[in-house]
Amino acid sequence: MSAPVRYAASRPFPRYAYVPGEHPHPTGDPAGHSYTGAPEPPAPYHAARDWEHNDEYLFGVDLYNAGFLWEAHEAWEGLWHSAKHDALQAEFLQGLIQCAASALKVRMKQPAGVVKLAGHGLGRLARVAEQTRGEYMGLDVRAFVDAFRAFAQSQPSDYDERPRLVLTS
Repeated sequence: MSAPVRYAASRPFPRYAYVPGEHPHPTGDPAGHSYTGAPEPPAPYHAARDWEHNDEYLFGVDLYNAGFLWEAHEAWEGLWHSAKHDALQAEFLQGLIQCAASALKVRMKQPAGVVKLAGHGLGRLARVAEQTRGEYMGLDVRAFVDAFRAFAQSQPSDYDERPRLVLTS
């Protein structure tokens, strides 16, 4: 598979893709790739229409596409918290978070977790697609839902087979 497009190319990837039980916790262990010893500041809210200028959202897409699944989850989680007053955006971000976690469960060889998290995430993203004519924050949500559903239902053994997030203007 060719290298995906980078949307936040100025931000470097972490030294490793965190997998629970295999690596030091990125923020909780002094040996972690993102350890600072300080709590993360809250993420600012960005309206969905400004997604092209939301560096943390774009970096989360890059992380997910490059296989940094836990890190993508973390990038989007701060945005999800700041968007809780915006129900549609919060639903979208939580759907992406759960799909990233589902793909991580493939890597962790936990098939029940793959199915469960994919079901939750895809349900959220399908609701977003219904309310937005299928596209939201640059993503063809319907196409991603269909592709991720096929991935999750295939009983995947390789997380790298997950569909990538392709954003359009």
